[in-house]
Amino acid sequence: MEQKKLKKREEVIEVIGAREHNLKNIDVTLPRNKLITITGISGSGKSSLAFDTIYAEGQRRYMESFSAYARAFIGDMERPDVDKIEGLSPVISIEQKTTSRNPRSTVGTVTEIYDFFRLLYARAGEAYSYLSGNKMTRQSEDQIIEMILKSYDGQKLVLLAPVVKGRKGHYRELFVQIRKLGFTKVRVNGEIQDLVPKMQVDRYKTHDIEIVIDRIKVSEKDKKRIRESINTSLRHGDGVMMIQKEDGTISHFSKNLMDPETGLAYDEPAPNTFSFNSPYGACQECNGLGIIEEISKESVIPDPSLSISRGGIAPLGDYRDIWIFKKIDAILKRNKVNLSTPINKIPEEIIDVLLYGDSVPVAVSSVKYPGTDWHTKFEGIINFLEKQKDGGSEKIQAWVKEFTDTRTCPSCNGYRLKKEALHYKIADKHIGELAEMDIKGLGEWMVGLEDRLNERQLVIATEILKELRKRIGFLLDVGLDYLSLNRPLKTLSGGEAQRIRLATQIGTQLVNVLYILDEPSIGLHQRDNVKLIQALKDLRDLGNTVIVVEHDKDMMMASDEVVDIGPGAGRHGGHIVAKGSPKEFLELGSSTADYMKGIRKIEIPAERRGANGKWLELYGASGHNLKEVDLKLPLGNLILVTGVSGSGKSTLIHETLYPILRQHLYKSRQEPLAYKKIKGIEHFDKIIEVDQSPIGRTPRSNPATYTGVFSEIRSLFAQLPEAKIRGYKPGRFSFNVKGGRCETCGGGGMRVIEMDFLPDVLVPCETCKGKRYNRETLEVRFKGKSISDVLDMTVSQSVEFFENQPRIVRKLKTLDEVGLGYISLGQHATTLSGGEAQRVKLATELSKKDTGKTFYILDEPTTGLHFQDIEHLLDVLQKLVNKGNTVLIIEHNMDVIKVADYIIDLGPEGGFAGGQIIAQGTPEEIAKVEGSYTAKFLKEELNL
Repeated sequence: MEQKKLKKREEVIEVIGAREHNLKNIDVTLPRNKLITITGISGSGKSSLAFDTIYAEGQRRYMESFSAYARAFIGDMERPDVDKIEGLSPVISIEQKTTSRNPRSTVGTVTEIYDFFRLLYARAGEAYSYLSGNKMTRQSEDQIIEMILKSYDGQKLVLLAPVVKGRKGHYRELFVQIRKLGFTKVRVNGEIQDLVPKMQVDRYKTHDIEIVIDRIKVSEKDKKRIRESINTSLRHGDGVMMIQKEDGTISHFSKNLMDPETGLAYDEPAPNTFSFNSPYGACQECNGLGIIEEISKESVIPDPSLSISRGGIAPLGDYRDIWIFKKIDAILKRNKVNLSTPINKIPEEIIDVLLYGDSVPVAVSSVKYPGTDWHTKFEGIINFLEKQKDGGSEKIQAWVKEFTDTRTCPSCNGYRLKKEALHYKIADKHIGELAEMDIKGLGEWMVGLEDRLNERQLVIATEILKELRKRIGFLLDVGLDYLSLNRPLKTLSGGEAQRIRLATQIGTQLVNVLYILDEPSIGLHQRDNVKLIQALKDLRDLGNTVIVVEHDKDMMMASDEVVDIGPGAGRHGGHIVAKGSPKEFLELGSSTADYMKGIRKIEIPAERRGANGKWLELYGASGHNLKEVDLKLPLGNLILVTGVSGSGKSTLIHETLYPILRQHLYKSRQEPLAYKKIKGIEHFDKIIEVDQSPIGRTPRSNPATYTGVFSEIRSLFAQLPEAKIRGYKPGRFSFNVKGGRCETCGGGGMRVIEMDFLPDVLVPCETCKGKRYNRETLEVRFKGKSISDVLDMTVSQSVEFFENQPRIVRKLKTLDEVGLGYISLGQHATTLSGGEAQRVKLATELSKKDTGKTFYILDEPTTGLHFQDIEHLLDVLQKLVNKGNTVLIIEHNMDVIKVADYIIDLGPEGGFAGGQIIAQGTPEEIAKVEGSYTAKFLKEELNL
């Protein structure tokens, strides 16, 4: 009986009495080694169960396995609010929020594929000279001796050992050292000279210096002497030697890699020779980043027809009575021009002085001491900006960035590596070319690679190629075939970064692990969903338990068990409303099941809006993988941009169209990608992009501060009688300034515990217990609630609480309307998902007065949304369009795509095989297009 119980316990994960956040003391039993989907409306408690209870307990148990000595440094992790969890395996969480912002983190480095390529090139790459293109040769000492005896028989030769190659210096000590070794002659810059005491060369010129080792006449009978002299030459030349023939011509020989024609030698290759994160491999001009940021003359003087007094020098703006303008005026007067002269009429050499400075002091009249002059040197505007770019405050650095142009490094052409590294080849490709390929192309290049390798390469490469094929296969399995190895991790969406980590985990082949994933289908076209689901099943079939927090229909139907949490959000949620296999789940009748069965659904509009005669037209967009795309958008419509992952949607909208509109409307300095022309901008007066980047990077940022509603709430508290008696102003209720805040945590409410070799941990402040304010501030109450209590309220609660405060309610209602009624006003920005951050931004924009001529751009606003929430969001967006605005959404969700007025479908594939508009029109028109993946799924949605 006991054994039976034990076996049963081993087969399940039992959670008893979970009360974390809004969970209502729930008990749940989950089967092990199965694929489980946890679903429910946004804010119902899915993440509280999966991440804040199951994962947090798994992490805590792992920490407890450390020795007492190690735990003394780490501190204890707080136990989640749960009575008991049994059957827990080691837990690995794969979330979306942990994308690296480091430009040195790339797809290749994080998946370790690039590391294997570095090893392959270091051990099996063939070196070519970057000067002549010849294959580099490596010779043994015996080969060099035999070659000289055979090729130069009967000739008089001078044997030389190179010690200095193309470097500056006087080399006095070197000559002394050579004399001490017993040598009498050296060859300096092609001329043989006797070594004399105190000998030196011009320290400011570059020199080539070789030791003259021996003068010989080549013959078989002198073989012993020749051998010894060659040996000496190679020893002093560090494996390299030269011979000078009677006619003065030079030949090179090397035990290292060497170009026999030019004498160029490479060091022995190592894996770090091919690393752009190592000083041994990184391009020295761009420091391994592949791009150079520079402040150019064009960015500082965008319009040379303006005069300096009219704002011709952009960083200075229009003329003001300040010191720098007086200096510039003095320089111009000295050269017979003035501040009112158009810049294109000022001589070039004077402009150079203004931009790059001058050592000649200029006289500026003193205001304090009339009649006297200050004589100061002028630093130069670009020199000043360059200094501030690295050393200024955060605000100054952001300002300088406006005048900074980013361009591909001319030295390495964006490959990030030194030229030596780019001249090692395998099957006619260098490592930089492989890093530029998309994963699909890379997989194709590796097909039959063994047939293109020589015997030596084959022996070395076999095991490395096995590992590479396996890892590339995992990335293809999760639908990331369109990414390239050198794609920076910071440019990936949360879903893409999550799927990369998923591919890496499948590669580790761990068993008996509990994996928890947060909406891995984000950013994935319906076509690629099948690949993702199969990858998760593979992870399960290895012998792991996989829990997925997800809203995707296909994912729910493919899982072994579905857990639906609800019925509402926030305090109205936290119950398990349905649980069972997909078939059982559909019979249980929860709101999620109703949407899946079609009992409840997002209705297709009776009629589409159609064009209002105004169009925005973009011609010849060719950035990244776009193929001369011509884009036509009917204004006053709900427009959807669709297409498989990597087809060019973000390139076309975020990197081409949006920067163009910002340049025209706001004089933005952000450069769009290549295009030919644009028409129809005059129909807008405002452009708003609502992306998924965080609303703040610290716990000080929260929805209340971001939307501006907190300023209104602070003003309300300052008007209360108690606050007036105490003389409190609105600043007293701010947790960002001294006065009312808790000084122990500086108003953060949390303290960061640095964990050294583990991620930092946030713990509540021991003085204020996470309330952020000091005791005196908390004594001021509105309707019995302190300012801290207000920050702890959910948006829905606060709408009721402030019902008689119209200025506050207007902003709070928009947060509620976009489906964020469940988040608290003071929730730390760092804990919001990408979708939640995006909806906070959307609510902020919606609470402002729209003009009816506004262009909104949204990127996957359905991220993290349940069917019911999508319905609410679409109502809000439709209201915006009804007022005459244009809303453009990049989206994969079919419920949103089917209600669009107009669709632009990109494809046909991702990466290099994409970048074309393959269909455009109403959803009904798109559904009829052959060769469009979106059309296939849209046909099912529209029942055509």
